[in-house]
Amino acid sequence: MIFLVVIGLILSACGAGEAPVVTPSPVPTDTPVPLPMLTATPTIPLAILVLPADMDVETSNLYQKTVYDLAQASGMRFQVRNALTTADLEPGLKIVIALLTDPGISALAPAAPGVQFLAINIPNVAPGGNVSVLGGNSQPEISGFLAGYTAAMVTEDFRIGMLMPKGDNDAIRMFNAYANGMKFYCGVCRPFYYLPWTFPQFLEIPAEEDKNNYDAYADILILQYKSRTLFIHPDIQTQDLVDYIGTTGVSMIGTITPEQRPAGWIMTIQPDTIRAIQAAWNQLISGQGGITVQSPLGLSDIDPGLLSPGKQRLVQKTLDDLQAGLIAP
Repeated sequence: MIFLVVIGLILSACGAGEAPVVTPSPVPTDTPVPLPMLTATPTIPLAILVLPADMDVETSNLYQKTVYDLAQASGMRFQVRNALTTADLEPGLKIVIALLTDPGISALAPAAPGVQFLAINIPNVAPGGNVSVLGGNSQPEISGFLAGYTAAMVTEDFRIGMLMPKGDNDAIRMFNAYANGMKFYCGVCRPFYYLPWTFPQFLEIPAEEDKNNYDAYADILILQYKSRTLFIHPDIQTQDLVDYIGTTGVSMIGTITPEQRPAGWIMTIQPDTIRAIQAAWNQLISGQGGITVQSPLGLSDIDPGLLSPGKQRLVQKTLDDLQAGLIAP
């Protein structure tokens, strides 16, 4: 009996040390799980250059490289188009530069107020709002002065002349500057062979004159007044006229590139569109619209056989000084 009591006490002492079993509480199934935050990929700004489809390859490549380099330096994408529609006005579009061909700026600009448009040599497009234009300033006094300076430099006995429209005030200012440019180069410009008249000579062509008769006016300067280089005012320049003068052995300077460069064409003095785009770029990317971009003048269509590289450097230096205000035309 005593033995059984002892065994019972031992067994009850062993069972008292067992821990109670705990059942974990279930996790509520409706607790929200946090999701990772999504950030929108920023759109890279876009610049579009609109060019005529029939533009010559060399000129087209020059404009494309100019705008491409500017876009790359500004961290922008670049595209070239021959046309533009409202469907092309994507959110990233920031700049449109249209050259010679109008993609419909008057309709596109209001539809895309965040885009800056620059119209270059496009008629009937006025600056305003988000539309800027290249100024049509031909700077007649600067181009006239430089033409006179260059003509005197390359012409024997300084026998130079000018064909100009009659009664045109800008043409008169251009001729006076032409004479000043000649004097700037050679002073009194005394010819080696005596002639009973002075240079530069000029001849005015009436507005009502038939363009087919322009050759006869050129003949007066060439045959009667012995002019050997002629400055052609843009308002009377025709391809037939410059082609005819080219057959006479007389040289020419103009402010409009001929459709086909004739014999004797020394150079063209005209707005430098490339430099104008470069000058306007910072204003365009900063959102400044409605401006008129004044283009500096530049030299193009140069015949190195008539204007050697050394003389060309002198002409360019004179042009730079004129535009910097160091020379008064």
